Amino acid sequence: MEFLASKGDYMRYFKRSLLLLLVCVIVLVCTDQDYYSLLGVSKEASSREIRQAFKKLALKLHPDKNQNDPNAHDNFLKINRAYEVLKDEDLRKKYDKYGEKGLEDQQQGGRYESWNFYRYDFGIYDDDPEIITLDRGEFDAAVNSGELWFVNFYSPRCSHCHDLAPTWREFAKELDGVIRIGAVNCGDNRMLCRIKGINSYPSLYVFKTGMQPVKYYGDRSKESLKNFAMQYVTSTVTELWAGNFVNAIETSFASGVGWLITFCAERGDCLSYQTRLKLAGMLEGLVNVGWMDCGTQGELCDNLDVSSSTTAYFPPGATINNKEKGGVLFLNSLDAREIYQEVMQHLPDFEIISAASLEDRLAHHRWLLFFHFGERDKSNVQEFKKLKFLLKDEHIQVGKFDCLSSPTICNKLYVYQPCLAVFKGKGTGDYEIHHGKKILYDIVAFAKESVNSHVITLGPQNFPDKDKEPWLVDFFAPWCPPCRALLPELRKASKHLYGQLKFGTLDCTVHEGLCNMHNIRAYPTTVVFNQSDVHEYEGHHSAEQILEFIEDLRNPSVVSLTPETFAELVQRRKREEIWMVDFYAPWCGPCQALMPEWKKMARMLNGLISVGSVDCQKYYSFCHQESVRGYPEIRLFPQKSNTAHHYYSYNGWHRDAYSLRGWALGYLPQVSVDLTPQSFTEKVLNGKDHWVIDFYAPWCGPCQNFAPEFEMLARAVKGKVKAGKVDCQAYGHTCQTADIRAYPTVKFYPYQGTKKSVLGEYIDSRDAKGIADLLNEKLEAMEKKEKRKKSRNKDEL
Repeated sequence: MEFLASKGDYMRYFKRSLLLLLVCVIVLVCTDQDYYSLLGVSKEASSREIRQAFKKLALKLHPDKNQNDPNAHDNFLKINRAYEVLKDEDLRKKYDKYGEKGLEDQQQGGRYESWNFYRYDFGIYDDDPEIITLDRGEFDAAVNSGELWFVNFYSPRCSHCHDLAPTWREFAKELDGVIRIGAVNCGDNRMLCRIKGINSYPSLYVFKTGMQPVKYYGDRSKESLKNFAMQYVTSTVTELWAGNFVNAIETSFASGVGWLITFCAERGDCLSYQTRLKLAGMLEGLVNVGWMDCGTQGELCDNLDVSSSTTAYFPPGATINNKEKGGVLFLNSLDAREIYQEVMQHLPDFEIISAASLEDRLAHHRWLLFFHFGERDKSNVQEFKKLKFLLKDEHIQVGKFDCLSSPTICNKLYVYQPCLAVFKGKGTGDYEIHHGKKILYDIVAFAKESVNSHVITLGPQNFPDKDKEPWLVDFFAPWCPPCRALLPELRKASKHLYGQLKFGTLDCTVHEGLCNMHNIRAYPTTVVFNQSDVHEYEGHHSAEQILEFIEDLRNPSVVSLTPETFAELVQRRKREEIWMVDFYAPWCGPCQALMPEWKKMARMLNGLISVGSVDCQKYYSFCHQESVRGYPEIRLFPQKSNTAHHYYSYNGWHRDAYSLRGWALGYLPQVSVDLTPQSFTEKVLNGKDHWVIDFYAPWCGPCQNFAPEFEMLARAVKGKVKAGKVDCQAYGHTCQTADIRAYPTVKFYPYQGTKKSVLGEYIDSRDAKGIADLLNEKLEAMEKKEKRKKSRNKDEL
């Protein structure tokens, strides 16, 4: 019995241990969940979807609502941290590529708002389908789409913004389809709002392509907002009568644009002027809108069998005498949205391109093609029929291609599911597939950008493995938001580098093998292939920084150092040589932000200071040996001397190219000469050399900033012009005599055969290169003048 009892105890102990182990495993799994899992969203989730998911969790898990749970604070911090990272494009990109390790340099944060904030103030318009919440990456595409936008820039902490919200929702519902109604949360998009000059909330602006943004200053009633916005609807409603009605209907065949006409009679309700104007805006470019007064045009209305108020759609080519044969559509609704939807259904669909004619059609015109697979593409909503009108100024035609009619063609184009692509007028070899949102404004922005850029879609058949020309290839996944945000920047950069570098994109969800072959482990990964040389881009994904990266590849300014080359070039440097070295890790955010500035600085210091970098992820042991404890670590190794200091660390707050350059130049031996009143008179005024003088005061901040720039100037003109400095605090009388009224002041004292004037020639610049170019121009002009003078003297002799 004792054995059985012991065995029973053992079994109970074993079960409890197993249960405890299982709980520990569950806790471990839960705590190790990635940020997407914590919020319950997929990796392709938009900013709006991420915000909506976080809001639901915040209302459920907030410590204010879970006061009896001792872990509520820690649990909420986890989802708050996940949201803070995923809502930010740059942080999200780093997290996708490096995981939490890539965020170690970012402040973790331990603060959050009250439950009431998330309930009432957070994402005010996220749940309103008529209001489009625009984030930083979407804003420019939206307002440059050619459509009319009315955008509300708001702050979640602004009481006036909350007061406006119900009115803005009603306004959006009433004008939905006529004007795009948007909202920008400046709490989440501070940089965008700052760039657009938004400094008060709410700020309401109308945007339309080709027009300066217009700010609304009126009262915030729905009627006032509507009256203001509708004045920017450029569509018109035409009044028709017997004299112009027949002509309008008959000429519609040639124009391809039909008519929607409201007949107003004594019987029945007639569409109001406001409704007709709304319809004109909704159907702009697709259908003309007009109206007729049957009270004055009774005979015409009788001929058309119109006895009571009605609205009719006359498609192009409709015949007045036989309305049924001509396809005239009579509409009974008085609602603008219902009429719009019914008319849109009757408009012709896009032209279907056959397999036989595809290559020829694409070789002679720009096209936006919808690819579908037999059945009607559900994403091809009626609103897309506006594309032809919105893209006409870019001379882009719109059509459809059925991949079931020719699978070979679609396979060749790497089209395996319904999508759309832009062909740039050079056949099937020069095209780009759209990977953004399938909404009108995003498609319009893509088409306009793509046809004017030089980015093409790549696959195994055209991948530039052995191409002699350099290529920039973007390895991406369509579900990845940072990837989609990068694509417009690539298009911008490609326009600047046309003829110098080719641009292509490779979809790793389609071409997984090719991506694995190139060891692609995260998206987006941007690589430059230059024959046998391969260079991965690590900077921020903007067109400007991509251009900086390419410029640096063509003219390298930074030496990539290994432990061996560091010992050879830096530690055993020549006595007069100076080096600056950046010790970095590729996953470190501040390192990535520094890199383009570091390369820019290196180009500015070219010939003065050598600049290098050490990858401490690749050479971890070496960096540890060099006592590098954090990234980036910036060190300057000065000219060799007998002092104990073998390097200086940069501890400045600013890490831009100009600040770093100014710090480095301070360690160069001074080339300019410090002048006293006596030496100023003897060497500058009475001497036979050209001089450029910096008049400064030691306490003057701009003077301190200009000091390294003046040293750059002194080196640039060395041998032609001597450079000197006068301390106006120590030698006030000299500066007063030279008419110095502000610090710093730069003056040029050229020698022209006689004693120089103490006033000199004022130079209105603080840029070393600019001043050097100006001095060289002046010297050349003086030489030419001297030659002409000698030539005249010879002629006289």
